Amino acid sequence: MKKLSYIDSVHRDGTIWNLTMMVLMFLYPLTVALIFQAMPDWQALIMGLIATAPMYWAVGVIETITFVPMLGAGGSYLSFVTGNISNLKLPCAINALEQNEVSANSEEGEIISTVAIATSSIVTTVIIIVGVICIVPLTPILEAPVLEPAFAQMLPALFGGLGVAFVSKNWKIAVAPVILMLVLFIFIPALNAGTVGIMVPVSVLFTIGVSRILYKRGVL
Repeated sequence: MKKLSYIDSVHRDGTIWNLTMMVLMFLYPLTVALIFQAMPDWQALIMGLIATAPMYWAVGVIETITFVPMLGAGGSYLSFVTGNISNLKLPCAINALEQNEVSANSEEGEIISTVAIATSSIVTTVIIIVGVICIVPLTPILEAPVLEPAFAQMLPALFGGLGVAFVSKNWKIAVAPVILMLVLFIFIPALNAGTVGIMVPVSVLFTIGVSRILYKRGVL
């Protein structure tokens, strides 16, 4: 039997595990429904899917096009199973690639990106486990009024730090998407935290288009 290359083995194993996880995710609600004899209203479920599923199909296609070149094949298979790509997996992968000065489409980049994403998934799982164990004894401390302003700024501080790091390296590229997102979120009230999953791929595609124009004009 011909030995598969690294990238071919990644696609084979990634396809198997992603399909397996998809089946398991569908089996869980079905199993719970069968155990507790609480089957859903199928007509209402179908109507709900007709109203919402097309949006997620579009997001899925856009994310695949935009994220895969940045994450690599192995990192993409792992990220799409573990989730939280734009908030966690993508920044971890990009930082690891930049620190090692490799691209995601090289074999070295493939390995580094996959290891970074796997590590972030493990760390996230461990933190969640610790949080679940400690949430009850720490609740009085975490709900203290004196700490409330600090917790309200955790995500802005996290993304602000990441933003400064990326913008400072490529400020010419960053200006256009930053202005676009500010204008959209300020002047379109319907956009909120729930639409971030859609707006991230939109911003990526917009940035690619603007970067190409700037490159053609010799600005980059």
